[in-house]
Amino acid sequence: METGKYLLETPSSKLVEVAAIASKYKGRRDKLMDVLIQVQRVTPAISREVSGVIAREMGLPLPDVYSFVTFYAMLSVHQQGKYVIRMCKSAPCHVRGAQEIVDAIKEQLGIDVGETTEDGRFTLEYCPCIGLCEFSPAILINEKAYSNLTPESVKDIIKQYIREDAI
Repeated sequence: METGKYLLETPSSKLVEVAAIASKYKGRRDKLMDVLIQVQRVTPAISREVSGVIAREMGLPLPDVYSFVTFYAMLSVHQQGKYVIRMCKSAPCHVRGAQEIVDAIKEQLGIDVGETTEDGRFTLEYCPCIGLCEFSPAILINEKAYSNLTPESVKDIIKQYIREDAI
């Protein structure tokens, strides 16, 4: 297990919340994804300490928890922004101009893929296919999908989030 990817210390009050969530599913390996999604809502990232608490409370090996966290795009060991922008990196999106979309986002927010804006509002990531191949290129912002993007349309979408956040 690569412990170097765990970059965040989690406050003990949050670890108590994590334990309460995970303990409800002791021995229920089939509920690991549900637990991880719930946990990420209460912690800024699924740190090493958080993974250990989940593993202990659910009775699972730590490497099993880690493999889920690092495999699925919606889970992260890094602190993320309020708005996580996930750019699909599948072949259809790539062929239809995904790089131009990423470049427009990077230019507008002043960050690179894998980074978060200084104000903590936006994180830009690549992810596997998001299932919108026929409407590509596509992104997800948190759980909301946007498709048939152009560099101009994606900039307008980001501006909406900036305005909403300022209100």
